[in-house]
Order: sequence, then C-alpha cells, then structure tokens
Amino acid sequence: MLYPVYVQVGDKKHAHGIEFPDFPGCFSAADDWQEINRMAQEAVECHMAGEKLPIPAPTALEKLAADPRYKGGVWMLVDLDLTRIDPAPKRVNISLPGSLLSQIDSYAQTQHLTRSGFLAKVAQEAMSGQ
Repeated sequence: MLYPVYVQVGDKKHAHGIEFPDFPGCFSAADDWQEINRMAQEAVECHMAGEKLPIPAPTALEKLAADPRYKGGVWMLVDLDLTRIDPAPKRVNISLPGSLLSQIDSYAQTQHLTRSGFLAKVAQEAMSGQ
C-alpha cells in the first residue's frame, strides 16, 4: 500500500531524513534515493514490531502537503508491504461455488499449498500486477 513519507534532503555529508506522518515517532534515513523504499519498509516493520496497534490508513498527500510542519523537504509515496508488518493470519468467511472450491483445493495440493496459502498467494500476485 502506498504511504506518504516526508524526506529531508541530505547532501554528501548527511543522509536523507525520512519521516512517516502515519506512523508517529517512526523515522529513518537513507544515504541515497534508491534506498528510501527499503529503509522505509524496515523502519515501519521495526516500529510496529510487537505492537497491538491497528495499521493506520495512509493520509492523503494533499492534506499533508498543506501542513506547515513540513517545509523544505519533499514528499514521496512508498509502497509498504503490510503483510510484513501484520503477518498474523486472520480468519475470514467467504462464499464460493462448490466446484470452484474443489478446483482450488486440487490445484493448491499440487503446489504443496494449503487452501489459505494458495488464495493469499494469488491475491498478492493479482494486486501486484503479476
């Protein structure tokens, strides 16, 4: 999911500072622009580790850009893998045609997956555009 991060641009002697408005108290730094996504993911994972807090929805970038607390830096959207932040399985109740459920179970077994594992895998692939 795309989350806004505020970046205080660094220079040759200082790393780029990364701030996460949706995760108060969560900060990171990156030596170059290519590291920002990885460092953002790592920082949020560490920040949320062991916490029982709900994962917040991303704040609209338009709202944050108008906030006077954020001056002199730049905004970026980073794609956080929320499954790595809250990996605990959740029970859901869905309805599927019986014949489709049988096909899912048969195919999942050939892939050495459980029904839940297979459905989670294809959902992630579909949402990532693969």
